[in-house]
Amino acid sequence: MQLISAKASPFARKVKVVLHEAGQTDTVEIVERMTTATDTDPEVAAANPAGKIPALIRPDSPTLYDSRVICRYLDATFGAGLYPDSRLWETLTLEATADAIMDAALLMVYERRVRPPEKVFEGWIEAQWAKVARCVQAVNERWMSHLNGPLDMSHIAMGCALGYLDFRLGDRNWRADAGALDDWFAVFSARESMQVTAPE
Repeated sequence: MQLISAKASPFARKVKVVLHEAGQTDTVEIVERMTTATDTDPEVAAANPAGKIPALIRPDSPTLYDSRVICRYLDATFGAGLYPDSRLWETLTLEATADAIMDAALLMVYERRVRPPEKVFEGWIEAQWAKVARCVQAVNERWMSHLNGPLDMSHIAMGCALGYLDFRLGDRNWRADAGALDDWFAVFSARESMQVTAPE
């Protein structure tokens, strides 16, 4: 199998962390590509018609895309146990919350990187940050008991989301009113799987 990836993508990082946690890094070749919403790499477009990363190319089956689909597939294939039945809906909801953080943060980055300076909409950027801030606050206030429990997919997704905030939007200081989440992330980000997949 091949994973179409980008070194800075938090969504691709989720998949790579899953591979590390499952001990399956040797089973998937990582193919790094540079692509944007306005300049889509042809290989990315061939793998995913939406032109988004990541995509998992399987030799005898259709290509899978969307990080949640890929992570669920890898978990089922390798028996990693990252979607436990006993807390499945909580895991999926917290993973969706992490993905929402990534979506909003990525839109903030694209607004300045892709648009001409005279067309950058500051109100749009602030609206996206408001989504991030609400999600971070909700996790800090309601989800710490889950994050402090056994490893599941929500931990990986949240770790990648917070890592992306540090990587691209460090000046925004998501930690300001999220002490418990900050403490959790300090421990989680030290995991080997997080260290070897850190964005460049």
